[in-house]
Amino acid sequence: MPSEVAITIVTYNSAPYIARCLESISSQDLAGIDVVVVDNASSDGTLDRLAGRVRIVRNAINVGFAAGQNQAIAQTDSEWVLALNPDVRLESNFISTLLAAGRADPQVGVVCGKLRRMSVDFEPLEPPVLDSTGMYFTPALRHFDRGSGMHDDRRCDQVEYVFGATAAAALYRRSMIEDVAVFEEFFDSDFFAYREDADVAWRMQLLGWKCLYVPAAVGYHVRRVTTEDRRSAGAAINMHSVKNRWLMRIKNITPSLYARHFLAITARDFLVLGGCLAGEWSSLAAFPRIVRLWSRMRRKRREIMRRRRASDVYMNAWFASEPVSLPAHDIAAKCALLC
Repeated sequence: MPSEVAITIVTYNSAPYIARCLESISSQDLAGIDVVVVDNASSDGTLDRLAGRVRIVRNAINVGFAAGQNQAIAQTDSEWVLALNPDVRLESNFISTLLAAGRADPQVGVVCGKLRRMSVDFEPLEPPVLDSTGMYFTPALRHFDRGSGMHDDRRCDQVEYVFGATAAAALYRRSMIEDVAVFEEFFDSDFFAYREDADVAWRMQLLGWKCLYVPAAVGYHVRRVTTEDRRSAGAAINMHSVKNRWLMRIKNITPSLYARHFLAITARDFLVLGGCLAGEWSSLAAFPRIVRLWSRMRRKRREIMRRRRASDVYMNAWFASEPVSLPAHDIAAKCALLC
């Protein structure tokens, strides 16, 4: 009999974190959780820390986060899949709380909790600092984690619908995964890493699914890459970030949304290009890759738009300068009874 929840983790030189992450999984108040780890050719002893503890898929090369997650998901048959980063620690009721909330609304395709930041030694910051309470998009097609870097002063303590969830810790419904997959891929492997969760969120919304934020589920994340400090990401990730900004748009943007925010989008495009030309030269490699992938992205776009269910009015409302959320009072009441 398949487990109700599976956890999928992609590791790449994750030795400093993975053991503590697995400890927090073991402490969950939910039994029978299936854990699958895909290792992308780690060379730092990560596999030694995994041996005998979980199912492992070993890749001979680093295929990236997106492809690795797809591999891990394919190894499971549970009703729900928690995509989890190895540098995340969960409180003991994290999964059960998300699960109860997700069951309450069949239109919810993904549930996310409140992530707070923690230090590299897996200790929560004091006073508490938010890492993510869901995802939002701006008119310039930038996406951010709600509350990121802010003190947790209870401003994000309402159960509500948000645009999407960071894949650092996101509980996906299996039927949604299957519904929004394009050419048998949930995460787009052409992204390699970075923005693949934003791409899923956008596609999921287009196809009529919702994302629910449940603050009672608390986890902690070692935030090593921030939008304020691109140097913290490294040259390869920065290049993929630039590339994926365009790939995500080719696949998902509607003519109405593009026309509505054309000036903001174009201004940001010139800023990104100018940054590459002014000094981040390694990211210029993104543009030939975009050209090579153009036809493939257009095929994916046609498939997404053929199955689109959401209206222009609904989609346009999510792209704003400040985070947008929708009330979920009925779900909050059910959560109070179930959680």
